[in-house]
Amino acid sequence: MPTIEYEIYMEAPMHICFDLARNVEVHTLTTAKKKERAVDGVTQGLMDEGDTVTWEAVHFGIKQRLTAKIIQMDVPYSFTDVMLSGAFHSFTHVHTFQERGSGTVMKDSFTYKSPFGVIGRCADRLFLERYMKNFIISRAKELKHIAEHRKELH
Repeated sequence: MPTIEYEIYMEAPMHICFDLARNVEVHTLTTAKKKERAVDGVTQGLMDEGDTVTWEAVHFGIKQRLTAKIIQMDVPYSFTDVMLSGAFHSFTHVHTFQERGSGTVMKDSFTYKSPFGVIGRCADRLFLERYMKNFIISRAKELKHIAEHRKELH
């Protein structure tokens, strides 16, 4: 199972970064290139432990749905979401936040298992792992931009 790890520094307070990362509308903004939107479960505002959301997005030119649930939350230090249904066999996404200087380091650790056995593992090596890494990095950079240019949630 591939694990993608990425960290980024944001010149913003930890509680702001934490709340932005679990905000449904902000998630939609940071994934706009994939036309991602919440269509069921929590569809606006901040997600909390136990909440589920169904995302609809276009990946590889195909409209897809994925339902995730937040299974752990330690405000404002970490939260973990897992896939309940969707294109992957499974995934676990751990988000952690640490104060550093006057800002925050956000770390993503995304572990997933592709469907379709050997075919899925080949897809990982050929393109899927790189695609997912780029997706996570792109979202983190968008979050950084929002955090550094917006000091409170509206």
